[in-house]
Amino acid sequence: MGKAIVVTSGKGGVGKTTSTAAIGAALAQRNEKVVVVDFDVGLRNLDLVMGAERRVVFDLINVIQGEAKLSQALIRDKRLETLFLLPASQTRDKDKLTPEGVERVIASLKKAFDWVICDSPAGIERGATLAMRHADEAIVVTNPEVSSVRDSDRIIGLLDAKTVKAENGEPMEKHLLLNRYDPVRASSGDMLNVDDMLEILSIPLLGIIPESTDVLRASNIGAPVTLANSSSATAQAYTDAARRLAGEAVPVTVPGERRGFFGKIFGRKAA
Repeated sequence: MGKAIVVTSGKGGVGKTTSTAAIGAALAQRNEKVVVVDFDVGLRNLDLVMGAERRVVFDLINVIQGEAKLSQALIRDKRLETLFLLPASQTRDKDKLTPEGVERVIASLKKAFDWVICDSPAGIERGATLAMRHADEAIVVTNPEVSSVRDSDRIIGLLDAKTVKAENGEPMEKHLLLNRYDPVRASSGDMLNVDDMLEILSIPLLGIIPESTDVLRASNIGAPVTLANSSSATAQAYTDAARRLAGEAVPVTVPGERRGFFGKIFGRKAA
């Protein structure tokens, strides 16, 4: 049985879709079978980041509504045999995304894949709460800004209250992915530093992704950054985050600093 991971945040534009594609591709490069699922009905972008936008015929809502089989909607990646995409609908009503349908699709995907990585829309509305509801673990993506961190704290509260795990009295394992970190701005006080964010959110650190134009270049050619330029610092940071998600003990290095966060990753307990 595979594991369902929701990639979520309170604030939009923090890099959830980029992170979903990059971590999904990094896990598939380990020869694990991975599907990335776009829950952003009406505003889908994951197909663009994956370079699969012209191959979309059926989508998540077609499957939920019984208009297509799951196998008809899944799109195999052009570069990796073990990586698949389940796209969102671009035009359908978000109310078509039903709790029963989502439960059925996630259960089917977990039987067929090692990893089900769900790209949640931002915020706390229907699409976001359904994306997180059946997750086994969560990746909370945040930027080093006060508003982003504050909204992430709200999402952590929802993960602990609105998921199936929470309703069953089970702890929801959560990971913090700090995206677009700029060490120069952090040292000058223009953005929050890593210690501040760990103190506020108090969940284990999965990785620190440096601010880089590599992400934009990869997106422009329709490839996850971990495939477009695997030797870049950004790709390496995502690859290391995927290794930690898979259970490897990989120390986190703060960009621009020599110190690591090995102890804090494994020493802190999830809230």
